Amino acid sequence: MLKLTFCLRRKAGLTLAEFQDYWFNRHAPLVASHRKALRIARYVQLHSLEGAVNEGVMAARHAPEPYDGVAQLWWNSLDDLMAGSGTSEAVAAGRALLEDERKFVDLENSPLWFGEEKVIFG
Repeated sequence: MLKLTFCLRRKAGLTLAEFQDYWFNRHAPLVASHRKALRIARYVQLHSLEGAVNEGVMAARHAPEPYDGVAQLWWNSLDDLMAGSGTSEAVAAGRALLEDERKFVDLENSPLWFGEEKVIFG
């Protein structure tokens, strides 16, 4: 499995609740509508929690502020990823997703990368 991990920080002026609502209710359906063109096998969102649930673990590790969320997208292989990126339909889908991300994601402070998933257990 090949996975894209996208660590998201919200645009200035958005609350965490506003960011996560837009991401889940507006952006996720847009991603789903382009899944076939991009050959995405799986898409999940991890929404950060606020408050005490994170404070203890962050303090114990001297951790920086958490991301507002993490998106993970899977492809069955590098061949699938490449096949799903070269068509005009895929290029248009990528453009539409980026245009939408600009509405709610601080792209300059939201790292993303491809990696190969190595399952340890589960």
